[in-house]
Amino acid sequence: MSKSRLLAAPLATVSFAAVALALSGHAQAASNATEGLYVGAGTGFSSLKNDDSDEAGDFIDSGSDDFDVDDDDNVYKAFVGYQYNPYFATEAFYTDLGTVQLKGNDFGNTDLKSKAYGVNVVGILPIGQYFSLFAKAGMAKWETDVDGNLGDSSVDLKDNDGFDPVYGAGAQVNLDPFLIRAEYERYDFDSDYQVDAFTASVGYKF
Repeated sequence: MSKSRLLAAPLATVSFAAVALALSGHAQAASNATEGLYVGAGTGFSSLKNDDSDEAGDFIDSGSDDFDVDDDDNVYKAFVGYQYNPYFATEAFYTDLGTVQLKGNDFGNTDLKSKAYGVNVVGILPIGQYFSLFAKAGMAKWETDVDGNLGDSSVDLKDNDGFDPVYGAGAQVNLDPFLIRAEYERYDFDSDYQVDAFTASVGYKF
């Protein structure tokens, strides 16, 4: 057997091992790129949904519904999360859900100002290198402050708070280390009072 043949087998083995090692390192780096801490902030708008016959039954001790509701406002949010693998993450969040305005008679109106903070678990579906879909669910501690009056002494306005579910879904563009996200969330407040939020956010992965 010639020297060239004697050398060919070891060289082929070494070359194959080097290629395998390089591919393994690349795969590991890609996997690690999806793991770790991230932060973000965003804005959007909210909308009130209430199945109660009284538009704000959780906040007004009255059977009257003799007022108008302006239920769209800006939303501001911030979040911090940790992604454990390409498919799972957890997030903590704070959201200013804006103001719902109740307009009573010509002499009065009131604002319901809501905010919430809590935690979510996030399920992620990667689609290609730069795009992913996600769904999330969790619990939110929420508070709604009442400011003003409806010009009717028979209507008793009251602050409210609670600890209730929040869930949502969205899409994310991954431009490592940056991310761009669009999402829908529903905050399931006490009774039939719900707030839908639609937001766009930007974030940074560490």
